[in-house]
Amino acid sequence: MLIPARMSEAEEQRWVSVMLDKLAAQESKRVLGDTELAERAERLSAQYFQGRARPSSVRWVTNQNTRWGSCTPAEGSIRLSHRLQGMPEYVVDYVLLHELAHLLVPGHGPRFWRLLDAYPRTERARGYLEGVVAADRLPQVPGARER
Repeated sequence: MLIPARMSEAEEQRWVSVMLDKLAAQESKRVLGDTELAERAERLSAQYFQGRARPSSVRWVTNQNTRWGSCTPAEGSIRLSHRLQGMPEYVVDYVLLHELAHLLVPGHGPRFWRLLDAYPRTERARGYLEGVVAADRLPQVPGARER
C-alpha cells in the first residue's frame, strides 16, 4: 500500500488499518470457492460455447505466479491463479473462458480467438490484466512509503 510521506506514524497506522479492513471486506464478497468456480465455468461454457467445453475440474492454485490460468486438455482440468481472487468478475470470467476455450482448441490460433470473440469483455479484461502486470513492474513512487 502506498501512502503520502507527509502522514504521521499514527495517521499511517490508522489509514493502513482502515484500508486493510475495506480490502478484506471486498475480497470476502468476491472470492469464490472451487465449487462455485466450477459452477461458474459451467454457466460460461453454456452461455458462450453452447456447453461444449466440459472441464473435469476447475480450481484455484497458489503455484502460478507468472500465468493467470492453465488448462490440461487431455485431463480436462483448469487451474486459475489465486492472484485473480478479488479482481473484477469480468476478468475472472475472461480467464475462465480462455481456459475453457483451450478444451476446444489447444493453441492460440485464429480459431481459438474467434471463440473468445463471443465474450464482449475480452479486450477490456485483457487490458486490465496487462495493466496489473505493468503496475507490478513500476518502481516505487518517490515520496510514498510502502506498507
